[in-house]
Amino acid sequence: MIYFDNSATTKIDPSALETYQKVAQDIWGNPSSLHELGDQAFQMLETARKQVASLLGFKPHEIFFTSGGTESDNWAIKGTALAKREFGRHIITSSVEHPAVMNSVLQLEQLGFEVTILPVDASGRVSVADLRQAIRKDTILVSIMAVNNEIGAIQPIQEIGDLLEDYPTVHFHVDAVQGLGKNLWQKIYHRRIDLMSFSGHKFHGPRGIGILYKKERRQIAPLMTGGGQERDLRSGTENTPAIAAMAKALRLLLTDEPEKAEHQLAIKGKIYDYLKDKPGIQIFSPLTDDFSPHVLCFSLVGIRGETVVHTLESKGIYFSTTSACSSKKGIESSTLKAMQVPEKVATSAVRLSFDENNTMAEADEFIATFEPIYQHFYAINHHGNEAK
Repeated sequence: MIYFDNSATTKIDPSALETYQKVAQDIWGNPSSLHELGDQAFQMLETARKQVASLLGFKPHEIFFTSGGTESDNWAIKGTALAKREFGRHIITSSVEHPAVMNSVLQLEQLGFEVTILPVDASGRVSVADLRQAIRKDTILVSIMAVNNEIGAIQPIQEIGDLLEDYPTVHFHVDAVQGLGKNLWQKIYHRRIDLMSFSGHKFHGPRGIGILYKKERRQIAPLMTGGGQERDLRSGTENTPAIAAMAKALRLLLTDEPEKAEHQLAIKGKIYDYLKDKPGIQIFSPLTDDFSPHVLCFSLVGIRGETVVHTLESKGIYFSTTSACSSKKGIESSTLKAMQVPEKVATSAVRLSFDENNTMAEADEFIATFEPIYQHFYAINHHGNEAK
């Protein structure tokens, strides 16, 4: 089996799984309980918080644990809207955001907020000039993703951060779910960022656990109310085993990160070089510095993406159409649509996504397996076009 769908989810690291099991069995008290078992769980929780903060370069009290990237995005956006609605109701985002961001701002629009959705260029990036023009006196939030989940484009976070230095009251949220472990931190983090979303299962942690970074003294309202956990901002008994396992996974992820990213880029490069000159293939994820090393999106034009996915799946090779969230719905890539890619090309798109556990031998096997499939589909498509 070859697994090239790491942007959808990653396999849990054995060490992280061991941590999860050990904490679940041995430290099972409620961190809010006053007795010794509760205190053991609380100490474990805070140790994990300190570790995550240290690894990401933040302060422990700026780290909040959530159920994953979707909740972190929802909380950053809706929590800002609730906290700042008296000061303004204008939100800016991009046309290529993950549904957790896009659907959050659209829900707020139904509740009376105004939303500006920035267009992107042919490479899937927003224009900082467009953002500058869109900012108003009543703008309360700018939410721009770090790394696009469908094509791997890196947004100009540094330039946006520099721009927003002149607008200190506007919250700046970055969905960084696809950004960790790719040696991109210097591109996707800026001191002006107020909120960042992360998801444990994207970097070999368990599912159902995530992180929201909230810069100190920035105000957001809670979405989850209850017993007052996470400093009264995110109630609900903390998932201590998953939090500890995620912290372990993050530490392992960031060990030798440059070498891991280089390895992913080499795998991407090998498949890219194979595909680049093939008639009927259109690639959306070049080997440039403004694209992540782990995502390769391309179309075998005229053949629906799900057809290619299922054909390769029958050969033991797993990848997806575009995002995992939309692939089962059979709809075209929202990112490619925003890039004004023709529908016929967009619905043919597939996404390979790599991690450090993939090998060059797997890249070779993909190429060997894909070649006859490509020849078959290209002949059918080319013959069909000639017939017309």
